[in-house]
Amino acid sequence: MKFITSLILTALLSFAACLFLPWWSIAVAAFVVAALIPLQPGKAFFTAFLALFLLWGGLSYWMSSNNDHILAQKVSLLILKIDSPYLLILATAIVGALVAGLGALSGSLLRKSK
Repeated sequence: MKFITSLILTALLSFAACLFLPWWSIAVAAFVVAALIPLQPGKAFFTAFLALFLLWGGLSYWMSSNNDHILAQKVSLLILKIDSPYLLILATAIVGALVAGLGALSGSLLRKSK
């Protein structure tokens, strides 16, 4: 039950934080959730990783599909050197997931050290 609560709370807090704060505020949101909800450090990392992977992957796909992946194709050519908007969406989701996972790991380890 803590896993699902932490997953949903991390996704909601991260989404809300990104509306008003910089993109890296997802780490702060994951840190706060992991510090408040007691989970093992590995589970806390995986929970935040999964929450942000699904959130950023879903939002990236939704935004990209609304314009027929035109911008994602051009950006993927610039960054990845191949025309693959789906690979760019995957890379975006992984970056967000790693940032949130490391934030949650820090919060969980802080809670564990007390």
